[in-house]
Amino acid sequence: MTVMPMFPLSSVLFPAMPLTLRIFEERYLKLLGDLMSADTPEFGVVLVSRESDTGGNENRKAIGTVASVTEIGTTDEFLGLESFGSRRFRVNHWLPDDPYPIADIEFLPDLTIDDSVMPALAHLETQVRKLLSLASEFGDLLFGADIELSDEPIKAAWQLAGIMPIGELDRLDLLDSQSAEELLAKTYSIATNGIETVREMLASNGESGGLENR
Repeated sequence: MTVMPMFPLSSVLFPAMPLTLRIFEERYLKLLGDLMSADTPEFGVVLVSRESDTGGNENRKAIGTVASVTEIGTTDEFLGLESFGSRRFRVNHWLPDDPYPIADIEFLPDLTIDDSVMPALAHLETQVRKLLSLASEFGDLLFGADIELSDEPIKAAWQLAGIMPIGELDRLDLLDSQSAEELLAKTYSIATNGIETVREMLASNGESGGLENR
């Protein structure tokens, strides 16, 4: 049984991706204090949504990622931390809040990449960078097409999934991949569909602009 403090968020954290938090809520300030005194400061991140059909109750997803803390800082305005995603886990059951959420979890196996799928990884990188470049036409993105990736293939695979401008449920599906091949294939499919969608939007905008100028 592994018990871990949890921080439900409205976004999915991937392994090898950064997470910065500004903390104001009292129960999470207590978590921050506990992390400051921990030998290995880390906590679990799961996606949370509010279900309108259940009166707005929290719906915490079962799969998440451990956030390993690298820095805890303070300013006059807020307390916060810097961290990065490490191991994936699945929640067995939630324990009573004390005062922040706590869960009994089990770690999921780390994904591995062998040489046979390296061409697929390179092809995926091209697609994701193309998507970011096209999507940037609609405004600023969190990550640019020229972002630097890890030299470690599996970390790079997770980063390619993490930098795509997609919905959180799609991210959750990627996080639940059972193999590197599955992760690469699903990410490639989403990136390719995204490229087609953005190109259609750009073409539509161009046609609309031409009509307005007539």
